[in-house]
Amino acid sequence: MAYVTSTLIQLANQPTVTIKARGLSIGRAVDVSQITIKRMESAGYKIGDVRIGSETVKSEDGRTRNVSTIEIEIKKA
Repeated sequence: MAYVTSTLIQLANQPTVTIKARGLSIGRAVDVSQITIKRMESAGYKIGDVRIGSETVKSEDGRTRNVSTIEIEIKKA
């Protein structure tokens, strides 16, 4: 819920907010964006661009791994 509150505070100060996440946090980012949109539906906010990708990260044991990423833009309609 703290992420939703932070997003709502940011939307009060600017017209566009981008939520970014990597790996296992992607599900939480999607949840935050959906809860925010449902709460602010009457104010005219909607999902803008959604970008997905992956990054190559070197783990502690020296192996190279691919980590999924997502960026969800919330903007005023």
